[in-house]
Amino acid sequence: MKTAKDVLKYIKDNDVKYVDLRFTDPRGKWQHVTFDQTLIDEEIFSEGTMFDGSSISGWKAINESDMTLMPDPQTATMDPFFAAPTLSIVCDVLEPSTGEPYNRDPRGIAKKAMAHMKTQGAGDTCYFGPEAEFFVFDDDLFKSDPYNTGFVLDSIELPANQDTAYEGGTLGHRIRTKGGYFPVPPQDSVQDMRSEMLGAMARMGVKVEKHHHEVASAQHELGMKFDTLTHMADQMQVYKYCIHQVAHIYGKTATFMPKPIYGDNGSGMHVHQSIWKDGKPTFAGNKYADLSETCLHYIGGIIKHAKSINAFTNPSTNSYKRCLLYTSDAADDLLCVDLGGRRIIKKKTYIPTSHSTQ
Repeated sequence: MKTAKDVLKYIKDNDVKYVDLRFTDPRGKWQHVTFDQTLIDEEIFSEGTMFDGSSISGWKAINESDMTLMPDPQTATMDPFFAAPTLSIVCDVLEPSTGEPYNRDPRGIAKKAMAHMKTQGAGDTCYFGPEAEFFVFDDDLFKSDPYNTGFVLDSIELPANQDTAYEGGTLGHRIRTKGGYFPVPPQDSVQDMRSEMLGAMARMGVKVEKHHHEVASAQHELGMKFDTLTHMADQMQVYKYCIHQVAHIYGKTATFMPKPIYGDNGSGMHVHQSIWKDGKPTFAGNKYADLSETCLHYIGGIIKHAKSINAFTNPSTNSYKRCLLYTSDAADDLLCVDLGGRRIIKKKTYIPTSHSTQ
């Protein structure tokens, strides 16, 4: 769907009962409000709808709480999890007094970044391809009271459960520490669950590619095709949403927490990045590692602003529990920049094929 008229026709033709308007808060979490379909008309796509921004952490004060949600019709897709037919639409957040994008809206910031790239002449298109890892646990117990502080995580996959007595018997084939990349079932115990996650993402419009077990026990990853910055950010929200929902349906808990288990691999999010101009990649060249001067400056910018970027990419103390020296996974790198024991920039050896996507 491309326009408001397309969305309204789809609602009528498919007997949609509700429309769920969604936006991203400063912590990266989707928020939503659900409207009866009778309230959705062309005006809402041009004028938006008001909501209370003071209740969103890090946004407005109570005396200036009014904010506007502006639905983007190009993001409309059916939600596969709701009982009643519900259409999901991603929104921009605007200042009601000016109609301008709110300066703390993540989606608005992404659009500004793309516009800045174009005005600077660096390129006309910027592609991003995130690879977000996550854990799935059967039990997730934690407490933070003065007299009771701690947590207990459990998954039937964990090697610690090899001597756990289960009803019906305790089977073998558990994944050892750092041994999850990536054996077939029965060691990989959630093949079908990951397939359902990928299927749900596809039904919500994501161009899916693959899924597999990751290095740690109970750790996984799904693959999506790269896209432009704002659209890829929307897709990443769908990614997290589908993973959390499907895991919950299975009676499990999915988490993108960077380092939930000491001694086993943590979760990261590699992000493939490239800038294109007039249909050509500006990062390819004849400088070091076959990179262009533009690419080397791009890398330098990431390093220069690494501390500021960390406020968003590594916002918790747990983020730095992953700062351990590694030994073997950079062997094929032509370019590897390391800060504080963790690689932040990597230039992979690339062999083009007919199936290449990045």
